[in-house]
Amino acid sequence: MNALDLARWQFGITTVYHFLFVPLTIGTGMLVAIMQTAWYRTGDEKWLKATKFFGKLFLINFAMGVVTGIVQEFQFGMAWSDYSRFVGDIFGAPLAVEALASFFLESTFLGLWIFGWDRLPKKVHLASIWLVAIGAALSALWILIANSFMQQPVGYALRNGRAEMTDFGAVLTNPVLLWALPHVLMASWLTAAALVAAVSGWHLMKLNRPATEAEGDESATAVAATNSKREQSIAAHRFAATFAAIAMIVAGVGLLITGDEAGKIMTQVQPMKMAAAEALWESAGGDGGAPFSVFTIGTLDGSRPLFAIEVPNLLSFLATGTWDGRVQGINELKAAYAHMGSRAVMGKLVMVN
Repeated sequence: MNALDLARWQFGITTVYHFLFVPLTIGTGMLVAIMQTAWYRTGDEKWLKATKFFGKLFLINFAMGVVTGIVQEFQFGMAWSDYSRFVGDIFGAPLAVEALASFFLESTFLGLWIFGWDRLPKKVHLASIWLVAIGAALSALWILIANSFMQQPVGYALRNGRAEMTDFGAVLTNPVLLWALPHVLMASWLTAAALVAAVSGWHLMKLNRPATEAEGDESATAVAATNSKREQSIAAHRFAATFAAIAMIVAGVGLLITGDEAGKIMTQVQPMKMAAAEALWESAGGDGGAPFSVFTIGTLDGSRPLFAIEVPNLLSFLATGTWDGRVQGINELKAAYAHMGSRAVMGKLVMVN
């Protein structure tokens, strides 16, 4: 294993761990803000208890996301220095804005929220957690601007061996970004809601165990106090579990809608990515339609499938919106790319696909 392989493994592992905490941070921040708003409007202590409980989980995820994200930033410059130099004018701009604006917004008001209990007016304290949640969503926006450029380069020109930004508006309105952002936000809210439902469900199961019987007046008083606290916790987690279940349904529907549109955009701008993801070697469409690969084993040279479990026509629907839409296969796209021949064009295709 050489240095390049090690760098790829390191970056891959860091990215996987980082993205475990990113959607949880984005989604949990929003859910905690909604919980605190419900407490502010109703005065119900159950919402306050849920806010503080899941606020702690939010802080843990936020801290872990920051730690892994900082390592990832260094890896961009150290492990992928040539790439960073080549697209730094475009790729670096949204990353810089994310750090200077969105992250500072999050961290500043998160500090106010953490230490502001019983110190700040309720309205100001509530506004702090909402600004944290908005900052997290804005962070996702700027990161996805950079990522969408990697998927579909727009608004740039090649000069002196480097990609230079020529149209910032085109970068901001990248068609990949327009569907990737709501898709990521829906996925984050769904992930966070699932976490809240799972944690609350576990606590409800634990708290609903039979209580210990009291012995004597003193013991009875202590048990009564304990049971009162337990009933409050049960009520808070029941509210949280119900709220999370509703959020999961809403976010799940949104995720399906945005994911469907994102898949169609990917087919248009990254046909090889779609073909490779679904192991579609030969182009398909018309009466037969393109099948969706559930599981495929291909040859070692990557030229054809050996064994496949497929759902007929489903890929055509996902890629084009019709059950018989044509989807280009790997072999056709390889031949088309080879025929182009131009080094500049091939360089762009490598960036896109």
